[in-house]
Amino acid sequence: MVERTLIVTAVPLAYLVVALGIGLWSRGKADQNTTEGYIAGDRNVSLVVLYFIMGASILSAFAFLGGPGAAYSDGGEAYYVLAYTGTGMLLWYLLGPKAIRLGRKYGYVTQAEMVSDRYDSKWLSVLMALASIGAFIPYTVLQITGVGLILETASDGLIPYWLAALLPFLVITVYVLSSGMMGVGWSNVLQGAMMLVFAWSIGLYLPFELYGGVGPMFEGINAELANHLVIGGTADGMSVLQYSSYVLVSTLGFVMWPHLFMRAYTSRDVKTLKKTVMLYPLFGLVLVPILFIGFSGIRYAEVANPDNILPYMLTTLEMNPWIIGFFFAGGLAAAMSSADSIVHAAASVFTRDFYTKVIEPDAPDRRATRITQLAVVAVVAVSYYFAVVSSVGIVDLLAGAYGAVIQFLPLVLGAIYWEQATREGAITALLAGSAVTVYYTFFAASPLLVHAGFWGLCVTTVVFVAVSLFTEVDDPKRVREFIEATRPQGEAVEKERSAGEAVPADD
Repeated sequence: MVERTLIVTAVPLAYLVVALGIGLWSRGKADQNTTEGYIAGDRNVSLVVLYFIMGASILSAFAFLGGPGAAYSDGGEAYYVLAYTGTGMLLWYLLGPKAIRLGRKYGYVTQAEMVSDRYDSKWLSVLMALASIGAFIPYTVLQITGVGLILETASDGLIPYWLAALLPFLVITVYVLSSGMMGVGWSNVLQGAMMLVFAWSIGLYLPFELYGGVGPMFEGINAELANHLVIGGTADGMSVLQYSSYVLVSTLGFVMWPHLFMRAYTSRDVKTLKKTVMLYPLFGLVLVPILFIGFSGIRYAEVANPDNILPYMLTTLEMNPWIIGFFFAGGLAAAMSSADSIVHAAASVFTRDFYTKVIEPDAPDRRATRITQLAVVAVVAVSYYFAVVSSVGIVDLLAGAYGAVIQFLPLVLGAIYWEQATREGAITALLAGSAVTVYYTFFAASPLLVHAGFWGLCVTTVVFVAVSLFTEVDDPKRVREFIEATRPQGEAVEKERSAGEAVPADD
């Protein structure tokens, strides 16, 4: 028994060593002493790396712990994960290319830089930075909680939770400090590949081993627990309206995550980003067998915390310990693939959108990069503290974080498409919508029990439009040039010609 435990523990620990090696090796030719290199990977990230960054950044500890946990405890309600994962990247097919063009023209490397520059307000940048970091912290806490559960369970308690949660994040901190964006990118390639193998192997093995197949599994569950697989089918479950609000908020908030938004700036070109968006739903298929893990445990497991269903099922299987260890390593990969991207983005947001806006506006590029690296350590430390002392569920953490970032959507759309959108409208709307979201998340039950972020988004949108209509843009010509810069060059030239303005000859 002791030998089996040591083997199961050794495999994920060995994976941490491999992940560290990949992260350190991957810095490549990108200059880690500049923000272009450290934050945006010199804007030269290839299709393969960008695909795994986008995919693995979203499929986190939530996918491998919260997803099966939701399927185990809530049944059909867990399908909302599939709904927003399959459609959440679609909006990026329109917004992503515009973000790339603006990033290359104006030098943006963060989401708030683009938005605050369009509205000409450093305080909007500060507000977005605070909101972003406020969403990033619980998202990082989620990952730390996940790796802690995985390693503690794999070692059968030999590694205490506080150390199990710490070790993977020490690895992440080292390679993010050393290799920046490229360390995140190539680590995500490794981690994403492991997730795909893990999900489909264990996700299909359990239904066939315990029920004789996927179909018989669902038939058995439906026979014993009527309506458990139906959305809104149980008295204490989500209503259809509540469920729909969670899908809507998650879908619209998907590409408003600053770390995903920032990846547009790293893309080699527009074509690379569009291919990534088109291929992304295939990565979301990894969640299908992951949910099977939770469903398979309904008849065979009793756990107090649904988030523990995956570790529980793995530890009760009579399988080769090397294989079980590999499965635990796959769970680590899921959490770490999001954690490194989030930590890197949070530190970048702090430096570019807060520190250089209000503390040291003229900070040299090298110093700004060093501040970003210090912020990496700070984000990990703060998140680790909350992970060790907090008892909030994984699904609740993720849902609350989505409610925060979705408030950026009207501001981003207004910045890119609406010339009348004003600074006053953006600031007022963000404050009002965020206040409503926080209120219904922490202090009062949300009306109709729909996602608090939905009510916040409604308020943000209405206030943004109303205030913008009653205020004026300070520099209409500059705003027009900004919006024209989001279009392909041919469209901008054609608009200038139709307006009778002189068009410079092509080089």
